[in-house]
Amino acid sequence: MMTRDTSDTSDYRSLLLSGVALLDVRAPVEFEKGAFPGAVNLPLMDDEERSRVGICYKQQGQEAAIALGHRLVSGSVKEARVAAWAEFARSRPDGFMYCFRGGLRSKIAQAWLSEAGVAYPRVAGGYKAMRGFLLETLAQAVAECRFVVLGGMTGTGKTDVILPLSNGLDLEGHAHHRGSSFGRHATEQPSQIDFENRLAIDVLKKRHAGASSFVVEDEGQFIGRCNLPLELYQAMKESPIVWLEDSQGSRVQRILRDYVIDLGQEFVALHGREQGMRLFAERLRTSLDNIRRRLGDQRHRQLRQVMDAALEEQMRSGDIEPHREWILGLLEQYYDPMYVYQRQQKASRIIFSGDRDAVSAYLVQRRYLP
Repeated sequence: MMTRDTSDTSDYRSLLLSGVALLDVRAPVEFEKGAFPGAVNLPLMDDEERSRVGICYKQQGQEAAIALGHRLVSGSVKEARVAAWAEFARSRPDGFMYCFRGGLRSKIAQAWLSEAGVAYPRVAGGYKAMRGFLLETLAQAVAECRFVVLGGMTGTGKTDVILPLSNGLDLEGHAHHRGSSFGRHATEQPSQIDFENRLAIDVLKKRHAGASSFVVEDEGQFIGRCNLPLELYQAMKESPIVWLEDSQGSRVQRILRDYVIDLGQEFVALHGREQGMRLFAERLRTSLDNIRRRLGDQRHRQLRQVMDAALEEQMRSGDIEPHREWILGLLEQYYDPMYVYQRQQKASRIIFSGDRDAVSAYLVQRRYLP
């Protein structure tokens, strides 16, 4: 029977392409700031313990800090943490563990696991090295690959066009935000670091599969609270644009699907019917209120009245059709004029425009698809 090679690794490319299990032994506060997709946080020290050891290191040096760490994580606390690592390792035998720099914490965890009879390899250089590799991966892609930007009015279904493409980058999906004032989901966005890591891993995998160009949706620098990496944003501002067109009726239907049907279902799934619908209604009203200044008081007041009436009818009977009125008003009075202006400003970069079938065919003909 073949046994696994349990040598430590610095082959970050293979690690991230394969999607192997990753055991993160950093403190929870570090993990929350940024991690890798699918990584599991089973820390050597909790946040308080890490803070105390850090203070000791600054005041008394490394030897004293290590001694304090061993005192804090001992006895039943140590036993519980080693047991959790061992369970992880046995259930995910092909995985690796890491700490921040691949140094002391992961070495201690590895040694304690070994004492418990479990050999488990580490990522040399730890989180910092893998994170650096991903940032370099993204920078190289921007420098070496072509980009085409998919533009279009609100509700034309740009994401629906990008998702099936083998070289499409779903920026909004990675940011967990639909990119507009109404774009928040029922659950929170990832941290900035998590967003960048997810995007870079997507780029890594698609380039590994042969992509030399990418199709991205036309976005501002911020997608909700997630900030596009500057080099990518600058490349997008200079890339050719393909403009997606659709009828007003189809656009209203798509917005109704995304911002009423699907969003309402997200809240209900999380909070139950009554509270979920209440929170959903609050979200819609807040989203409209957030653009009150740009709408102007009178238009905002009119649209808010229509929205309130639609929400009341939905709560009473489940009928979502009244929502079409405020969606149409928002398109005609706010989004469409803004996008018409933006299209005029970007006219020199638009190389093609058409409906979904025409745009998809054009991308294939121009070899924007591998």
